[in-house]
Amino acid sequence: MNAEQTQVVQECARGSLAGELTFPEIVSRLARIGVERYHADYSRHEITYYLPDGDSLVVDAFHPFHATAVEFSPSAVESAVRQSQRNEHTYLDFIRKTMAAGCVGYFVQITGRRAIYFGRNGESHVEHFTPAPVDTTKT
Repeated sequence: MNAEQTQVVQECARGSLAGELTFPEIVSRLARIGVERYHADYSRHEITYYLPDGDSLVVDAFHPFHATAVEFSPSAVESAVRQSQRNEHTYLDFIRKTMAAGCVGYFVQITGRRAIYFGRNGESHVEHFTPAPVDTTKT
């Protein structure tokens, strides 16, 4: 990734954890710089961002430790997503709630407009989202 892409990715990761950026804002900024998808790994406390050519960048995403439930609950994951959509909690709350629902991480497919949440045993829950307007401002 070039310097601008790296800066935007790092700002998005920091902004989400600090509660300064919303999911639509993050997706818009990442789409603007050509990010195709990203993977949030709760166990490793990191997010990997991918460009279409396979180039990637791993960013630390430290969050408080929460035990991950053994059983995966798609309905609890969906509930946490809906709360986020209504701005009823922070990203850190979202992490805590989805881990309590058995989620170990997720992929956001920006070009495919979907987020795929997955559990320890390969269970998954898919959420589709509409494309956000592309943010053309400099970050």
